[in-house]
Amino acid sequence: MRDHKFGLLTHAHAGGTRGLTRAFGLLFGLAAVSEANASPLSSARAAPESSSITAQQAASRIWMTVRDTRFEITLANTQAARDFAALLPLSLDMPDLNNNEKHAELPKALTTNVTRPGTIHSGDLMLYGSQTLVAFYVTFPSSYSYTRLGRVDDPAALARLVGSDDVRISFSKQ
Repeated sequence: MRDHKFGLLTHAHAGGTRGLTRAFGLLFGLAAVSEANASPLSSARAAPESSSITAQQAASRIWMTVRDTRFEITLANTQAARDFAALLPLSLDMPDLNNNEKHAELPKALTTNVTRPGTIHSGDLMLYGSQTLVAFYVTFPSSYSYTRLGRVDDPAALARLVGSDDVRISFSKQ
């Protein structure tokens, strides 16, 4: 027979019981060697990948505390966001501007990658210029340029908590 699935067994059958035993022995031997070689490598690779993903997720998240409420922020994948995270922990008195944002000067200038987003969303954390941190709590159209730092994951309560008065906002890695 020329059937590729059964080719080995056909040849074994042609050689009698001895050929069949040899064929099965070869198959089981190959399976055992393959399993022995694959298992350690697979498990050795899985641990660093999963811990690497966990480390990346942790590094891409920070916390913002407004009054007594914590908000989780997902950082943008930018040098500016990494520079900002390196400043933490940080507490800033942030005055209101235009009833839609809180702003404060950072202790040092950050790397910029300026874009014009067009629409600012409630929960956006941006950098204006190279040193002004801006936390937006209202969605609105804008022609201004910013460097994206991150975004509050669930900004629904943000506007109510910050209000239009000055507020102290703390940023931390934990």
